[in-house]
Amino acid sequence: MKLIIATIKPFKLDDVREALVGIGIRGMMVNEIKGFGTQSGHTEIYRGAEYTVNFVPKIKLEIAVPSAMADQVVDTIATSARTGKIGDGKIFVLDIAQAMRVRTGETNEDAL
Repeated sequence: MKLIIATIKPFKLDDVREALVGIGIRGMMVNEIKGFGTQSGHTEIYRGAEYTVNFVPKIKLEIAVPSAMADQVVDTIATSARTGKIGDGKIFVLDIAQAMRVRTGETNEDAL
């Protein structure tokens, strides 16, 4: 089993969700986050004053999938989240040692 953690631009969330549902993903966790990387913030003007935004708003997705689906999920996220501009995000893939569905007690891939 794999845990896929992806950060994407907020306006791409619906596109990514629809693409993932299209390949059979049944659930994911979504968090609104702020961060910086290569993009390292930007400047904005508010009421005539210029100020620097050091942390850029992003969306963090966490998706647990069977190992066999991990590459397909990564490709789907990358394709549907890509704008071609700086700050499109990152995708990380981690191993899951154990999973359990609390309601039924199912474990590992059955719990996904």
